[in-house]
Amino acid sequence: MSSSPFIVEWIDRVARGGSGERRALDVAMGRGRYAVMLARSGFRTFGVDITADAVHDAMVTAAAAGVRVNGWCADLTRHPLPNARFDLVLVSRYLQRDLFPALREAVARGGVVLYETFTTAQCAKGTGPRSPDHLLEPGELLRRFDGFDVLFYDEVTAPEAVARIAARSRTLG
Repeated sequence: MSSSPFIVEWIDRVARGGSGERRALDVAMGRGRYAVMLARSGFRTFGVDITADAVHDAMVTAAAAGVRVNGWCADLTRHPLPNARFDLVLVSRYLQRDLFPALREAVARGGVVLYETFTTAQCAKGTGPRSPDHLLEPGELLRRFDGFDVLFYDEVTAPEAVARIAARSRTLG
């Protein structure tokens, strides 16, 4: 599977937009494609996934690339994310609706969330997830980050039906 141009572009933008040690979190990181990219971009990178083999593979891939990914295996329905710890929180091709409050809280003030996943329009394509539990409704992703400053938002139907957002946590209450 190729990397998302949206995610690649926005990791680069966020990486260029700050200085000092910054932390990034890749949620549902799988085998670590984006976690490694985050680490290469200068972030102190953390990745979480429910599958132990995937976490192990991500850490091995990172080491082979000469970077470090701090990975942990966890079921996020049982183990909460730390609050206000990450300058960048990334979620790609994963939807767990009850996790949205924790994702919002995990972003440090002024930090950015990058999120991209399938919408209900993907069903018409006959590929990808089919369950409504794993598909965003039109406009849903934008609503989930109400109160954040939206840097970019898009919903497309080709080549895949996805919604994507880059949003910054507000620095003032």
